[in-house]
Amino acid sequence: MSIRCTVESAFFIAWSFLEQSGELGPPDETAHTILDAIEAQLRTGERRQLMLANKAIGDYRKQVAQSRLLAERQIRLG
Repeated sequence: MSIRCTVESAFFIAWSFLEQSGELGPPDETAHTILDAIEAQLRTGERRQLMLANKAIGDYRKQVAQSRLLAERQIRLG
C-alpha cells in the first residue's frame, strides 16, 4: 500500500472515530492536528494504519485538553 493510501486510511479512521464519539472540533484545526500526528509517526517509520490513527486520536485529545486548561487559566486571570 502506498504512503498516500496509508495516510488517507489512517486519517479517515481517526476522523470517523472522533466524529462518532462527539469529540470532533473545528474541521480545519482537527484535520491539521490529525495530519501532523500522522506525519510525525511516518517520519519514525510507522506504517500501520491503526497505530497511526490511534496515536493521532491521542494527540488530538491531548491538544484539546491543553487548550481547555489554557482557556480556563485565562478566564481565572482575566
